[in-house]
Amino acid sequence: MADLFEGLKQKLSGRDMRIVFPEGLDERIVRAASRLAEEKRLTPILIGNIEQVQAKAQELGVSLDAAEIYDPANYAAMDELVAAFVERRKGKATEEDARKILLDENYFGTMLVYLNKSDGLVSGAAHSTADTVRPALQIIKTKAGVKKTSGVFIMVREDEKYVFADCAINISPDSNDLAEIAVESAKTANMFDIEPRIAMLSFSTKGSAKSEETDRVAGAVAEAKRRDPSLVIDGEFQFDAAFVPSVAKSKAPDSPLQGNASVFIFPSLEAGNIGYKIAQRLGGFEAVGPILQGLNRPVNDLSRGCNEEDVYKLALITAAQGI
Repeated sequence: MADLFEGLKQKLSGRDMRIVFPEGLDERIVRAASRLAEEKRLTPILIGNIEQVQAKAQELGVSLDAAEIYDPANYAAMDELVAAFVERRKGKATEEDARKILLDENYFGTMLVYLNKSDGLVSGAAHSTADTVRPALQIIKTKAGVKKTSGVFIMVREDEKYVFADCAINISPDSNDLAEIAVESAKTANMFDIEPRIAMLSFSTKGSAKSEETDRVAGAVAEAKRRDPSLVIDGEFQFDAAFVPSVAKSKAPDSPLQGNASVFIFPSLEAGNIGYKIAQRLGGFEAVGPILQGLNRPVNDLSRGCNEEDVYKLALITAAQGI
């Protein structure tokens, strides 16, 4: 795990990335922001009443001298944010609406990212996933050619690193959705120096069972190859055929993966969520994430049960996504 984040820190060195934290009064956020700023990993931007945020830092015995604090109620460039928001929403919000909406810290923070005043956003310590993701989908939106955002976990155990997706967002992805998730997950794998060898998972291996579900996964493999012919990808696969070379030799001897997959795309959110938690709780893997992918600019969602270390790590990941 230390190696994983040491690599990210090296990538961020000298880049002066700026990450906005809408929950500027949360103790975990304040402590992590202070640490990031003092280590000069990035410049934190905390959202909230300036006096209250500074008082919280003083109460906790930490410094925010190297951080920035913005108050939506007294932000000098609010007119710029309002005009940009009205334009971005294309008739769905009046100027009056925008002024009210942008008092919400998540919308305000997301506009800072959209207008390049910040390189990414980390929220969710005190908000639901919907509160974090909704402004991103409305304002930042998904990248060209990507219809949906998705959520991945980096699963780490000693020197082993794998990507699991989608474990956070899409409940019942179709073939096109799965193909998108595979392509974006390969990019995320590269960011963490994981060579992407992608297995599209199912309860069947290369036609050993036939159903609508297996056809959907097999179709996703073909679509992902069409979108990016350079991908090393195969499926549909049962997990053992994707991960164990001896099983792969028996079940899929002609596969390019040969039981050495590093990126695992689950056929549904149900399967992905169960799968990463089994690996975490029974397999002893640490689950880093969820990391949102497919957006034009990085926005990531903390668990409300997070701690200071989780905030610190997700901020580094978000900054690395913004490079």
